[in-house]
Amino acid sequence: MLRTLTARLFARATLASIFFPVCFSFVLAKDEMTSSLLIGNARIDVRIEGSALRVPAKDVFRWVQSAAESVTAYYGCFPVPQLLIRITPFEGRGVRNGMTFGDRGGRITIRVGNETSVSELASDWMLTHEMVHLAFPSVDDSHHWIEEGLATYVEPIARIQAGHLKVEQMWLDLVRDMPQGLPQAGDRGLDHTHTWGRTYWGGALFCLLADVEIRRQTNNAKGLEQALRGILDAGGDIRKEWNLEDALAAGDRAVGVSVLQPLYAKMKDKPVSVDLDKLWIQLGVQADGAGVRFDDSATLAAIRRAITARASAADAEPSSSRSLAVFAGRAVGSP
Repeated sequence: MLRTLTARLFARATLASIFFPVCFSFVLAKDEMTSSLLIGNARIDVRIEGSALRVPAKDVFRWVQSAAESVTAYYGCFPVPQLLIRITPFEGRGVRNGMTFGDRGGRITIRVGNETSVSELASDWMLTHEMVHLAFPSVDDSHHWIEEGLATYVEPIARIQAGHLKVEQMWLDLVRDMPQGLPQAGDRGLDHTHTWGRTYWGGALFCLLADVEIRRQTNNAKGLEQALRGILDAGGDIRKEWNLEDALAAGDRAVGVSVLQPLYAKMKDKPVSVDLDKLWIQLGVQADGAGVRFDDSATLAAIRRAITARASAADAEPSSSRSLAVFAGRAVGSP
């Protein structure tokens, strides 16, 4: 769940897609399987180390495809033209230790337990989280909260838009987890308080507030999604190092209202209290811990619905309307 440009401290579509096995070829490599996925104009190379995974390779590639579909649904295109994903098995089950890097055109390392089931892969959020990191420029370490906050906030929305997560689950999780992002005693603002809660959920809180406010000011015509697309369109992906202020300015220009820069100025150097209970009521989210109900008569109910709605097809990259999986290479070690 971390990202980096090179060796920094923090390692940081339209999509009922069609999955076609096109060709097989063999290369000289021991105990490694390599295949490629094409989605829109982007190529994703997937390398599975060793032969310990019990889950079928086709299900591993489907997991990668689902994450790529999700990110493409949100951004309208896959964030980088080429990506390498290296999957390392470990003893046990689950998905762990995702890391995203901006070198070599973009790469992700991630570990998958050798006992992981197909259903566990299908419900995984971590790979989508890591792919979201690809879509924002690398910024100074003091702003790590925006990198992790964006990935935390965007990941479930992207999965909903691609049909891989139910909207009720996202809002239930936000109501449960967002309080971890509120400032505690001694907090000095997002740029100066590097706790886990403020980095991940404080950053996600910034994103939620920005999304709601952009939609308020544009009469729900645009949101954070369009701001982030604007940053990406301006060349701001993980391969580039930007000042955070420049990235936020690009986002504000994309939506035509000034929200990201003023909100950052407000939250960067001092704690800002947010009445989350009031915000949930305004959005029409009623959660009881076990489930969630929506009040469509609430003041901001239309904004809540728009946050998870898929953008119009006209906003998406035309070539992303069809994704194609290609088994470009397969290498298996000697028995």
